[in-house]
Amino acid sequence: MRKLSLNGNKEASNIFIENNLLKKVSEKCFEVFDCNKIHIITDSNVASIYLDDIKNQFSVPVTYTIVKAGEQYKRLDTVQNIYIDLINAGITRKDLVIALGGGVVGDIAGFAAATFLRGVSLCQIPTTLLAQVDSSVGGKTAVDLPQGKNLVGTFYQPRLVLIDPIVLSTLTEDIYSDGMAEVIKYGCIKNKNILDMICKCDYKSNISDIIYECVKIKRDIVEIDEHDSGLRMILNFGHTIGHAIEKLGEYKKFSHGCAVAVGMTAAMKIANIIDNKNNLTNELICILNRFGLPTELTYDREDIFNALLSDKKKMGDTMNFILVHRFGEAEITNISVKELHDLIIKI
Repeated sequence: MRKLSLNGNKEASNIFIENNLLKKVSEKCFEVFDCNKIHIITDSNVASIYLDDIKNQFSVPVTYTIVKAGEQYKRLDTVQNIYIDLINAGITRKDLVIALGGGVVGDIAGFAAATFLRGVSLCQIPTTLLAQVDSSVGGKTAVDLPQGKNLVGTFYQPRLVLIDPIVLSTLTEDIYSDGMAEVIKYGCIKNKNILDMICKCDYKSNISDIIYECVKIKRDIVEIDEHDSGLRMILNFGHTIGHAIEKLGEYKKFSHGCAVAVGMTAAMKIANIIDNKNNLTNELICILNRFGLPTELTYDREDIFNALLSDKKKMGDTMNFILVHRFGEAEITNISVKELHDLIIKI
């Protein structure tokens, strides 16, 4: 078993990575939490696979909420229904909320746990590669509004994160590839060795090591900048345009990973326009194509620009945009909205 600890300003997260860890959920939870009741939040895809096995491990009462699967359900009315279930279950600050699922479930459950009774203890159990390498760690929680992605949220560290790479065997290839977009992001922004690891034919046999390297990067960054005001912004590489693409597709046409893949490619093209000394665009496209991820913008450039104007990284008339000129290194560049418009039109 591999363990990482993330020390936040208010809470510390214990992060465990081990094959078959889902068989030890009760054991690991009671090492951290002294709870009277547990409420599991999961989705309609995951519930039929893991809910009963995990629920039956506990000796204390366990209730649950099953939300509809999909980014389009990551919204405030879904959270309101969770609040009602938590009230009906008699959940108090003494108790525990478990997020069981992918990134959408983790975001929804995290936001509900952070805001119900002003904070109930949270355990994240990510079941997709995207959630395991990225969204389950670091304490970002949020829901979407029609005007944009993740516009309502808060920072709330899970005290426990249980990552079981074995569960990835249940994923379809497209969902697995979706998570690889975030893995590639980490290779681009901080550790080029990750790109070398995933380009090996047998990379899946070393997926635990790949997950560990990604989580370690995020842990290190979040400990320096928990609230996304400085260094943590580099984790948004590909996400500014990616979120705009998700919005234009009404959170149905493009999954998060596919949108980020297109966004990273666009960001590389922008980096090359700004400084054409080292064009990594074709190399990145080759890596993304290896995993069946899209790289081409399919929406009108003006529509993309207008969609990203609601992005939370916009500060007045400027926006913090993440550029990569060398694999393993990222820089935060403050670009005026007007200049960004001109750059997007050119790519």
